[in-house]
Amino acid sequence: MTQPRFNAIGFAVADLGRSLEFYRALGLAVPDGAESGPHAEIPLAPGVKLLLDTHESIAAFDPGFTPEPGGHGSLAFECADPAGVDAAYGRMIAAGAKSHLAPWDAFWGQRYAVVHDPDGNGVDFYAALPGA
Repeated sequence: MTQPRFNAIGFAVADLGRSLEFYRALGLAVPDGAESGPHAEIPLAPGVKLLLDTHESIAAFDPGFTPEPGGHGSLAFECADPAGVDAAYGRMIAAGAKSHLAPWDAFWGQRYAVVHDPDGNGVDFYAALPGA
């Protein structure tokens, strides 16, 4: 028997258009026309994608689904260097993202920052600090 293979991360979203706008601002390759349905798939890396489903779409097949406030997951993006963390964070704040943790030098040896997507899921930016 073949083992299951990881290939996607899924988030429930209140407003698909708003979420797609956020992930486009992040620089992800959101497919043209993704706003036209209740489900979108965004490639993240070879063989891995981000799945976004509206609350209504999920409730259509899961009658017990109840959206909860605030996100329940996060995506982490490695930046080339500490300045890249600051730049990515600044770009997303300028695009309207909510800050969760402004860039800081973490005790584990990385420059780190976190913003929230429109549904409260974390989007982390990190890079190794020099000498770490």
